[in-house]
Amino acid sequence: MIKHIILLVALVLLSGCNRDPLNPPPPKFPFSTATWHIGLAAPNYMEAWIESVDVVDRRGLAYVRVNGGVPSVTSPPNNEGNPRGWPEEPGSGKTKPMTNIDLPEIIFVRWQSLVEPRTYDVRIDIPPWVRDEMLTPHRAWCHWDGAYITDYRNVISVWVAPGGVARAWLMGPCLDAMDIGRFVGEIHEEGPNGGRTGGQYDPPSPNAQAWLEEHEIPYDSW
Repeated sequence: MIKHIILLVALVLLSGCNRDPLNPPPPKFPFSTATWHIGLAAPNYMEAWIESVDVVDRRGLAYVRVNGGVPSVTSPPNNEGNPRGWPEEPGSGKTKPMTNIDLPEIIFVRWQSLVEPRTYDVRIDIPPWVRDEMLTPHRAWCHWDGAYITDYRNVISVWVAPGGVARAWLMGPCLDAMDIGRFVGEIHEEGPNGGRTGGQYDPPSPNAQAWLEEHEIPYDSW
């Protein structure tokens, strides 16, 4: 966590050598939404709380707490869900626009895994091919529009799982997801909320708790 903070501060200071980091020029994108998005999700029952998502963009500017809260997760009753493994067709999760943030180079995620419970930090390095793909138009069929459109993969979806594992995909509304990679974070030793809550975690929902009482967390599946 300390390395994470030092890196973000250093990048902000370095970026200020050539431009005003408080008033950077807005980036320009070809897609109609004029911005890109970060989505957050978790496997069935593996409920979590995202404390912070921080981004370092390709200009070297750092942005903290650009997303957070409850990720998209399903906890069906009667143990009818299956949390093992990653979905073949992952959804984007709970998305938020990265307004006035240029394409990402690094994404940091800190989250509480409520089913363990434990807090993790993970660093997701975004390779150049992802940024290139985000700016590449594709002809795509959108069934809800009933027509072909020009679509872009401008959503980075980050799924988090127990054990500090994260998986990132690049996707567009009408395009198949592309795998960015699997990333393993570190335990955040201070615990939830930087230790300010005395190590107290919110409990899982009743459906998730019922699943945990019948099953072991499938760490080896992620």
